[in-house]
Amino acid sequence: MFTGIDEVDWASMRHAYGSAEDVPELLRGLASPRAEERERALDGMYGAVHHQGDVYDSTLACIPFLFALIARGDLKDRAEVVELLVSIGGGDQEPAASPGEREGADPDDRPVHGNYAMARTAVRAGAAVFAALVEDGDPEVRRAVPTALVRFADDPARVLGLLRGRIGEEADARVRPALTEGLGLFARLYPGIASPAVACLAELSTSADDPGLRLAALGQLAGCAPERLPADLVPTVIALLRSRSERLRAPDEPERPHTDTLIGHLRRLRPADEEGSQLLRTLHNGLGGRVGDRIALLSGQLTSPGTADRCNAVWMSAGLFREWRASYAEPVALIGEQLGADDERLRDAAVSVLEDLFTLAAPAADQLAALVQTRPEYRVRHWEHGAPALGGALKALARTRDPRAIPVLAQLLEQPAVPKDLGYVIADMGPGAAFLAPLLRARLAEVPLGSPDLYDRAAPLLLALATLEDGAALPAVLRLTHGMPDDPRTRGPLLEAVARTLGALGSPEAIPALRELLDSECAVTAAAALWSVEGDAEAVLPLLGRELAVGRPHRRCAAEALGRLGPGARSALPGLRRLLDSDDVWERTAGACAVWRITGEPDPVLPVFRAAWKQRVHTRGTIAGCLTESGPAPAPAHDLLRTELAQPRRHLARAGGFSGHDIVEDERLLRACREGLAGV
Repeated sequence: MFTGIDEVDWASMRHAYGSAEDVPELLRGLASPRAEERERALDGMYGAVHHQGDVYDSTLACIPFLFALIARGDLKDRAEVVELLVSIGGGDQEPAASPGEREGADPDDRPVHGNYAMARTAVRAGAAVFAALVEDGDPEVRRAVPTALVRFADDPARVLGLLRGRIGEEADARVRPALTEGLGLFARLYPGIASPAVACLAELSTSADDPGLRLAALGQLAGCAPERLPADLVPTVIALLRSRSERLRAPDEPERPHTDTLIGHLRRLRPADEEGSQLLRTLHNGLGGRVGDRIALLSGQLTSPGTADRCNAVWMSAGLFREWRASYAEPVALIGEQLGADDERLRDAAVSVLEDLFTLAAPAADQLAALVQTRPEYRVRHWEHGAPALGGALKALARTRDPRAIPVLAQLLEQPAVPKDLGYVIADMGPGAAFLAPLLRARLAEVPLGSPDLYDRAAPLLLALATLEDGAALPAVLRLTHGMPDDPRTRGPLLEAVARTLGALGSPEAIPALRELLDSECAVTAAAALWSVEGDAEAVLPLLGRELAVGRPHRRCAAEALGRLGPGARSALPGLRRLLDSDDVWERTAGACAVWRITGEPDPVLPVFRAAWKQRVHTRGTIAGCLTESGPAPAPAHDLLRTELAQPRRHLARAGGFSGHDIVEDERLLRACREGLAGV
């Protein structure tokens, strides 16, 4: 199995953390009779040799030994080695970041781009081993093999024959869905010869005795042949789910060690019904933009008697909410009902989804308020190290702007240790949280000026006080200007936060402090704040004009500040118009917004807006807000707003990736578009 391993010059090879001398030990660990050693070895393979999908020379050298491992029927956990080989062979695209940009990785050990193609070739060369494992004695191996076989075997006709023949013979209910997944993948990769695979899936979707297998077939049809789905898809799927739940028993999973490895941690985070979760994910992904069907499906799942079905539905809803625009009041209300469940996993899933919905979580506000009142553990999260954070249920309730959150937040503000994100969440609540202003300013006044975490403690409170425009907080804010740390990494961001807050408070008493800040590293922010307090454009125009001419990094911020001055900044128009030709899309956008606000003339800026709107979707909220802040948008921009409103997908989802605020940003864009077309 390891013949020749000691003849390989591992010391001359590299992985993400340096020399590959430890790789033979990892490979031998994968064959260990001890489960803990196998798990630690697998963790090492993913953590160093195949770090975040990278392929190094040492990764390539491992491939023959990995194939030798999976061919040994007497070894355990070979299915995970099959999955490792699939990952190595599938890594044929440049990774998003090099290892040198990742924490702990060695910057001199970047993988060579050509390694990805060589890895795929090497895995394809060994794919005959996958074919031999279709009838392996280990059902976990049989589950892992179909995808590997379809992706890497050279003879598609033989692969199709193996999969179709095996479905009729396979006795293990956990393996059959993996075979249907292989058929679906085959149909997508080989559309010219997919008819037999599609026909097999269609037959399984209607005639199979196992409801799980029928669900698996329907999910694959949704992805490769949606025209073959039944007209009554939603009631059919819900009935199959409930039938499957009635038959479901605890899976006969192999016993796993409890290690502190990342692999072990991820395994413990898997859903209780992982197979059911995968079946639903496949179906939802296949349905894509059929949002009405997906909402109806989720509503059916969320009223299922089975706790696992409801939990899977909650997690599935998160992707739908983040990606597609629709009215979600019904499924959100049903997710709220899960907060009263006895099952902790289900409650936590519901909380996790609701806290990212902000005001869209309002249909669940009653249940969130009840949970916050009756279960103190959902108010604050305590960590082994560091400051506590707000609990998800309280955060979700506050983000709906429900006043029932305010008394609980007030109690937390009076405790010795304030949750580190409390100020940010109060800012999310907006002016409705004005009752909390006295407590916020009192906590800000208590922050030790010499504290090493001064910024982390003060910045959330400053943002909340700025949002509430609490003029009485001025002394507590000014106090910070006399206790700034020397560390520039902390000093700069804290000065920026102080200047923004002073501008929001709008008190003339802040003018001397803001004038002093004009000579600091936050001069542009201070100038914008000074103008908002004093209203004297001449006092700040020279500074903003210089920053606009100097160049990055302050040019964009200077343009944004000049735009806020409006017609009073006409003298800066030549520099702003030059910014319209910048090679940076954000600088062009900021310059165009400033020109529009100063002149009110759409013709010079609309071409810039159109180009930025198309090139970088993240600019759309800024552009729409600029066009509509003083009333309906100019007529030549109406088509942009109408086209956006007609899009079914959220604009940031189209850019790829998700964050907790993506839904908020998209809803803000939609509101701006509607306001821009109001009365048209």
